[in-house]
Amino acid sequence: MSKVRAEAAAGAPGILLRYLQEQNRPYSAQDMFGNLQREHGLGKAVRTRALEQLAQQGKIKEKVYGKQKIYFANQDQFAMVSDADLQGLDAKIVALTAKVQSLQQGCRHMEAEMQKEIQELKKECAGYRERLKNIKAATNHVTPEEKERVYSERQKYCKEWRKRKRMATELSDAILEGYPKSKKQFFEEVGIETDEDYNVKLPDP
Repeated sequence: MSKVRAEAAAGAPGILLRYLQEQNRPYSAQDMFGNLQREHGLGKAVRTRALEQLAQQGKIKEKVYGKQKIYFANQDQFAMVSDADLQGLDAKIVALTAKVQSLQQGCRHMEAEMQKEIQELKKECAGYRERLKNIKAATNHVTPEEKERVYSERQKYCKEWRKRKRMATELSDAILEGYPKSKKQFFEEVGIETDEDYNVKLPDP
């Protein structure tokens, strides 16, 4: 027997005993082999001898069902649980189960809301894609020449607007020099309407 195998055989009883105590449920030898083989590499012969040794020492219990042996931790080592403790555990289980169901319901509701929002966003994106497609396919785009023409006309009309406003201001100021009433009264009597009356502002050049 190699040194590695000898070490595995020596440590097998402790590994199996600790596993059965932690899990505290029945296991067949094959089940334990599947659960512990990858981590500890216990062979069939080593595992069988270790389980039989633990059973003989009374550290675990062994039950035979047909051709299969079942092993579980000796329950005498565990503290007795009273009916009150069991009822308390049952109450905790009920409370935790209700909490889990509530969380699951909340998750389902959130998932439904998220799916609804996702669908709305997809619909909105589809609308934008269609709009972009139509814009790209349109033949009536504004050409640079047309844009320049519109800008020039705007400049022309703003210049004329500024010129006429200055002329009107100079003329009204000349009249007001000999007018006995206020500028506001003069405008009201003559019927002059200003840009300010309509909250209109001359655009910047």
